[in-house]
Amino acid sequence: MADTGLEAFRFSISWSRLIPNGRGSINVKGLQFYNDFINRLIGHGIQPHVTLNHFDLPQILEDEYRGWLSRKSVKDFVAYADVCFREFGDRVSHWTTLNEPNALALGGYDVGVTPPGRCSFPFGEFNCSEGDSTTEPYLAAHHMLLAHASAVRLYWEKYSVVQHGSVGMDLMATWFEPYTNTIEDIKATERVMAFNLGWFLNPLVNGEYPKIMKKNAGNRIPTFTKLESETIKGSFDFIGINHYGIAYVKDHPSSLEMDNRDAIEDTAATLIYSGGEIIPSQFPVIPLTLQKLLNFLKDEYGNPSVYIHENGQVQQHNGSLIDTPRVEYLHAYIGSVLDALRNGSNTHGYFVWSFLDLFEMDGYNSSFGMYYVDRDDKELTRYPKLSSQWYGNFLKGKNPKCINLDMKVKDSFYS
Repeated sequence: MADTGLEAFRFSISWSRLIPNGRGSINVKGLQFYNDFINRLIGHGIQPHVTLNHFDLPQILEDEYRGWLSRKSVKDFVAYADVCFREFGDRVSHWTTLNEPNALALGGYDVGVTPPGRCSFPFGEFNCSEGDSTTEPYLAAHHMLLAHASAVRLYWEKYSVVQHGSVGMDLMATWFEPYTNTIEDIKATERVMAFNLGWFLNPLVNGEYPKIMKKNAGNRIPTFTKLESETIKGSFDFIGINHYGIAYVKDHPSSLEMDNRDAIEDTAATLIYSGGEIIPSQFPVIPLTLQKLLNFLKDEYGNPSVYIHENGQVQQHNGSLIDTPRVEYLHAYIGSVLDALRNGSNTHGYFVWSFLDLFEMDGYNSSFGMYYVDRDDKELTRYPKLSSQWYGNFLKGKNPKCINLDMKVKDSFYS
């Protein structure tokens, strides 16, 4: 990381690793691990940006009270956050409560493709063993918002005066555009934006869910009490966004005629993803989508402080070390951030997803990393891809076009 020139690194803390029972006693070895890692980062001049929960709610709490479906999760999450703020806050100044709760609500409780894998027929991607796609996405999201707001208020009241840190939430932020220029598709796009970003941003900024969500979901979406609304409204120092691509929206009004609807059908729209699917074999390079997204946040939500927490190109794991498509993607999207900044966007940081090849939605088949990880080697040896050199040159102020084509020699690793 230091050799590449990273000034900051985003990572998550595993709740179960720190507090194995979900609440109560702290695992001393887990605490030591994170202390060591944070200290090593700082020792190399790298600023830690910490996410408290990245889909991995402790299984013991899932078994006890069904996790985010229970209001008990709010109290337990705040207690966990309190431990993290207390133990690491003297060195960590940037905290994200939840990673992509909008994606988790749909993926985990509507279509069942992310933890905890809950859904109900006919909405799931798989035959889930349990769940209710018509209500659970809204209920889980509701409790995640309350947990986030309560943790932020705790930090502000108990720690911020001494630690001077900031706390925010991270959202999956696909850009949406109408499939045609008809008024129906334009209105459908507005609904989809409300059901994706507005689901969480409206409560955070305005203290209430979008009107169209309340209208279409009816009594299946919970309501905030006056006190809850006041607690949630304004409960962020920044908004984190994870952006990769674009989807086109077609109006589908007949879905509202269904008696049994999930959160996706409530949008009364159909999505067509560029590249053919949510995570294609390779994302099309359309950098204007990121600039439009940042402009949208500026114009619609009062220009909040923004960190781009994830942005990157996917390829097959055993592809080439000469990852030119990733270089082209990063070059284009970083340029788009610059254009948004020049237009007044309050963007403060940009993180590539990802530094190393990681465990992704499809396991180890695809990768986003700038460094290849050889999983057949017991040492898990890392090999730099072309993108790592390009990005390092960019961070160090060198001409990023000046890349070492001799890396083709290293590419023989795959043969």
